[in-house]
Amino acid sequence: MALSVCGPVFTDRQGRELTEHGTPLFPVACYHDSISETAVPWHWHDELEVLVVEAGIARVAVNGTDYIVKQGEGFFINAGVLHGVWPEGAESCFLRSVVVHPRLVGGSIDSILWQKYLEPLLSDPCRPCVHFANPQGWEKAASTAIGEAWQACVSEAEGFEFEVRERLSKLIFLLAKNCPAEEKSPSEKTLRDGERIKVMLQYIQEHYDGALTLAMIAGSANLSENECLRCFRGMIGCTPIQYVKQIRIQKAAELLLSTDAKISDIGAKCGFQEMSYFAKTFRELKGCTPGAFRKSASPKLKCPRHGSLPPVLPARR
Repeated sequence: MALSVCGPVFTDRQGRELTEHGTPLFPVACYHDSISETAVPWHWHDELEVLVVEAGIARVAVNGTDYIVKQGEGFFINAGVLHGVWPEGAESCFLRSVVVHPRLVGGSIDSILWQKYLEPLLSDPCRPCVHFANPQGWEKAASTAIGEAWQACVSEAEGFEFEVRERLSKLIFLLAKNCPAEEKSPSEKTLRDGERIKVMLQYIQEHYDGALTLAMIAGSANLSENECLRCFRGMIGCTPIQYVKQIRIQKAAELLLSTDAKISDIGAKCGFQEMSYFAKTFRELKGCTPGAFRKSASPKLKCPRHGSLPPVLPARR
């Protein structure tokens, strides 16, 4: 079955995901995520990503704006766009997603397919994402194409590569035909904030185990503290220090599941100098003590698709 092997997300200095989706010969991978247990944290990659909500309701955040995606609805995320996915409400939520390099559909950059359909989409800052919310018409056809591409990829029937490419090509055509470029482009400030937040998120990932202050996080992107706060609140809906706390707790949760290290040692390794504060913060974010989490956590949580950050909910728009 072509469901890709799960594992943690690896990024470069700017937070770009380095995980290879598929293979160089067939650059596409599909995933089946239970985001009720394991959210898809903030990240970005050079590939396109499409998904369909199989069950429940998902909150998909893209560049500081969040979308409520219901069962049966589809979603498109353009290349290079910062995004994350969380469950909405208490109901279980499952996603079927496909991550694909544009060359699978467009071929080489000198092909008519690339120049006429892919390049205008990839270079358009007005189309970071598209929510296929209408249960009829072309949006329904787009969601159906995503689901059929996912199913073909998983089944690996003879000639499935042609079917996957055909369904994804249909999706790109539907986008090109029905989502023309808007006349008004995003502001320079919005585009700049998107790049700044990528740098700061990666800085936090690299230094969460030591002392971290607002000034240090702001300095990583050459910003003032006020600009850093504004950027975080506008793009991901929380303060930098709140994000640091959640990153530390998630790293601790991963160590609790994957090692036999003492809980106090894990807390210290993740930037908590006081055991009581570590236990209190862990309970706030995970709903139980570190010890209870280690005993009761599902084995499935040991192998998340993108790592398992706690639900840093985007700001409601």
